[in-house]
Amino acid sequence: MQLKTILLIAAFAATIPAANWMIGNVGECIPQGPCLIPVGFGLDAPSGALLVGLALVLRDWVHEAGGAKAALAAIGIGGLVSWLFAPPALVLASVLAFVIAELADLAVYAPLRAKRLWLAVLLSGIVGAAVDSAVFLWVAFGSLGFIAGQIVGKLWMTLIAAVVRAIGRMRSAA
Repeated sequence: MQLKTILLIAAFAATIPAANWMIGNVGECIPQGPCLIPVGFGLDAPSGALLVGLALVLRDWVHEAGGAKAALAAIGIGGLVSWLFAPPALVLASVLAFVIAELADLAVYAPLRAKRLWLAVLLSGIVGAAVDSAVFLWVAFGSLGFIAGQIVGKLWMTLIAAVVRAIGRMRSAA
């Protein structure tokens, strides 16, 4: 495995405990609930949403650098890291949301990446963000009350990555 792939997997895995830590420590904290940050459009989201959005993008980059096997290995490592580092109240929600969302993201990304990489990043990010948000919020808090903010927060990272990828493709084609 190349060093670039290993570093991307490590970055990907690091986003999980960081996102879980943020949920309990960054933003306006609700008693018995998450800490919230504004994500735009008048919406708030649990503060880990941006890092989870980054995780969805990093998984795509792992796939590009090391292929589908590396992406699946990253998902497994990320699930384990989530299990090891999430606060007990968030362990089940975090692991379930992470693994299910990453597999959904991969299922959308893999068939699209050869034709239009920027579209693969964007659409897989949308699917991953929606699945992760729904599973996490329902299992962790028994509510989908912050789902719109969660999705918007995660999509900021996906949108940024799709633009960066499109610019990168244009530059390499020139």
